Amino acid sequence: MIDFASRRRAFALSLYAGVALSALHAAPTLAVPFPTRDTPAARDAGPLAASQPITLTVPLKLHDPIGAEAMLKHVSTPGDALYRKFLTPSQFQTRFGPADADVAKVTAALTALGLTVERASSMSLHVTGTPAVIERAFGVTLHQYSVAATKAAGAYSFHAPVQAATLPSAIAGLVHGVLGLDSRPAFSPHLRHATGAMRPASAKLASPRGTTPPDPLGYWTVDDFADYYDVKPLYRAGITGAGQTIGIATLASFTPSDTYTYWAAAGLHVDKKRIRVYNVAGGAGAPSDDAGSGETTLDVEQSGGVAPGANILVYVAPNTTPGFYDLFGKAIDDNMADAISCSWGSWEWFNDLANAPVREKGNPDRVSTLDAVHALFVQAGVQGQSVFTSSGDAGAYDANDGLSVADYSLALSVDYPASDPANTAAGGTTLAGTQTFTNPPMPPISVTVPVERVWSWDYLVPVCTAQGYPDPISCGIFPVGSGGGVSVEFSVPAYQSGVAGVQVSQPNQVFTELDTVPPQILYTLPSGYAGRNVPDISLNADPDTGYVIGYTSSASGSTYGYLTFYGGTSFVGPQLNGITQLLAQKSGGRMGFLNPTLYTLAATPTAYHGPTASLNYIKTGNNDFYYGHKSYTPATGLGTIDVAKLANAIAAPTK
Repeated sequence: MIDFASRRRAFALSLYAGVALSALHAAPTLAVPFPTRDTPAARDAGPLAASQPITLTVPLKLHDPIGAEAMLKHVSTPGDALYRKFLTPSQFQTRFGPADADVAKVTAALTALGLTVERASSMSLHVTGTPAVIERAFGVTLHQYSVAATKAAGAYSFHAPVQAATLPSAIAGLVHGVLGLDSRPAFSPHLRHATGAMRPASAKLASPRGTTPPDPLGYWTVDDFADYYDVKPLYRAGITGAGQTIGIATLASFTPSDTYTYWAAAGLHVDKKRIRVYNVAGGAGAPSDDAGSGETTLDVEQSGGVAPGANILVYVAPNTTPGFYDLFGKAIDDNMADAISCSWGSWEWFNDLANAPVREKGNPDRVSTLDAVHALFVQAGVQGQSVFTSSGDAGAYDANDGLSVADYSLALSVDYPASDPANTAAGGTTLAGTQTFTNPPMPPISVTVPVERVWSWDYLVPVCTAQGYPDPISCGIFPVGSGGGVSVEFSVPAYQSGVAGVQVSQPNQVFTELDTVPPQILYTLPSGYAGRNVPDISLNADPDTGYVIGYTSSASGSTYGYLTFYGGTSFVGPQLNGITQLLAQKSGGRMGFLNPTLYTLAATPTAYHGPTASLNYIKTGNNDFYYGHKSYTPATGLGTIDVAKLANAIAAPTK
């Protein structure tokens, strides 16, 4: 257990000098806030008159995408002759990447339009030009938009086209699109905080496990996590992630010394030079609460705390669509991280055709951004890099995350990039225990969760009722929970095909803006679509049974503190990242794309039963629509894991 009050900021400052920092470009000084329900509407300031050049990202298509998908299946499927026989980036590019002749053709076409072109990564180009040149090249008119400051976030501006762009016909079949015509903040962190009346005064775990008495729920550290999910047998065997490298893909900067302070407070002895930061495409600016620096901090603390012997690479990019693509392009081309986790996302339709800057010719039902990033995830898996993303914190209604239910209709929907089938999506649970609330004038009230269940806050309805709230929406507990459901952008992958509990999309799902006259239908989701189900695996994510973050808030200047009762599926992705480093050290090599292995394991008789059971069904609770079940469920996927037993169940890589 940790005596947080006894820790001193001076310890962190003494470590900061040991942090290795490298950058592709100098980071700007200002950070842009991520979008929330309190973000003011953008004001159109008219045509973009600036003469300063704009740099766009042009993702290139693989010359053999079918072959790349097949190779991903081979290297990821237990029993296959190529299982875990991963390729290098050079081998991947030679066999599947953009053909040199095609790259030359795209470069020549864009150069002829007056744009400056350079190779940004193995699968993308950067093109630069003044706004006037870009407008002529892609048939758009760019406008400048401004967003006013709020009490919680600063003002900022961005540019965006006022009509859909078109690609030059000479290159339309060779690229996924062009990213960066719209520079607004694109993604939000999947981090939740129990605040006010919904924060228990005390919360006690029902059945403590492990070697040490646990901290109270809401104050959990990586040590408590390691006890509960049976990680410590690996530590006792000398498995700490040594020789492995964690990759964090994020859209906000952080203060590295915060993480060292946290690990020291948790009693961990780590290499004082284990972190290296890469600012991609200029980085994300200075650390800032409203830009999401708390997210990056917890990602590093959790992943590096679960695997204290591993090195850590933190890739930081601007919170834009091209920034997101460039972020993964850099981390995957580098091929230094054995696993990569990202805890940022948005509803998958926000990257759909209606919102994409470029329409793909001949393929009107798919989206340039989604296909472009999917190709990167496939490359990562073929190289043996595991990718983890968070499934979101709005339960079954990701479209409504950050929006008022009074202004927009509810629509069953899932988060992106978790919906991409080439990564492992992380869901969330609530731990069993008793939570006691003492919020005057309400008399004390206790709520008991009898067993670990799907995370949603429906169990807090008695607390809401005691405080006089008429419904869960006004109480602020709906929609909240483990992101999960059925993608309508990606079809069901082979590893989920025929799996009991995997579902198709529900009928009558219409996303409507209600605060207009008449109400405006924005998107009608297809019904009965056999889509990728989200999530794949889950761990504790409920803020009421959640965690502590060691963090220097931008609001408090240089004061370091411990933030309690934090949760969200943001925690689960980096925790799985750290766990994978332990599995890799024990197995003697990279684990690669884990889903085929996990689903294959789940189909065995001993996966959930007996003394070697490595998976645990989550059979109770719901995520506001999908229920826990004794099978796969779109609420928590395959359930939770026993880490030590999972390490024994997964075979060593084929030599």
